[in-house]
Amino acid sequence: MLQPGGLSYIAGPVIAIVVMVLLVLFMRWAFGGNSTGGMRRGRPSPADDGLLTRVATLSRRESALALRAVLSDAGIRSTIRFPEAHRADVFVFPEDAARARELAASFPAA
Repeated sequence: MLQPGGLSYIAGPVIAIVVMVLLVLFMRWAFGGNSTGGMRRGRPSPADDGLLTRVATLSRRESALALRAVLSDAGIRSTIRFPEAHRADVFVFPEDAARARELAASFPAA
């Protein structure tokens, strides 16, 4: 039976606090942005394009959005990355890269 001032009366909350602290430490380790483990945070590096292929680099955001609309009309999925001010890179999947480059070459703003 729990009695105020008894050892078992204090042990429950102490165990709960210790478990919570251990859980927080584990979560920080598992999902932290350090180099010893966990997931990587932040923006991908410029060389990290993943599965995508760059098909055009434009100097204006509006031009990149217009090219993306042209690619979409042709059935090509694309995305835009803005690595620097006044620079927009248009990326597509590798299987669509040849067609996308043809469209980008004929695009007036490219």
